[in-house]
Amino acid sequence: MIKLTKLNGEAFYLNVLLIERIESFPDTTITLISGKKYIVKDSQTEVVTKINELYKQFGFGKAFYFGGQENE
Repeated sequence: MIKLTKLNGEAFYLNVLLIERIESFPDTTITLISGKKYIVKDSQTEVVTKINELYKQFGFGKAFYFGGQENE
């Protein structure tokens, strides 16, 4: 799980295995496989970085890679 912040400032943890899509409208919107959506203060890049860091902790490498935004 990763820690994110809702627009109202409330922190919550999200199970990354349930994420279907991450978009910016310009607010970052995360759509789960159930269709439920979360709008968060964290930028799209921050969310992806958090997911990749979590996956690296478990030895899975990267979940997502956006050309030119690799942090290694």
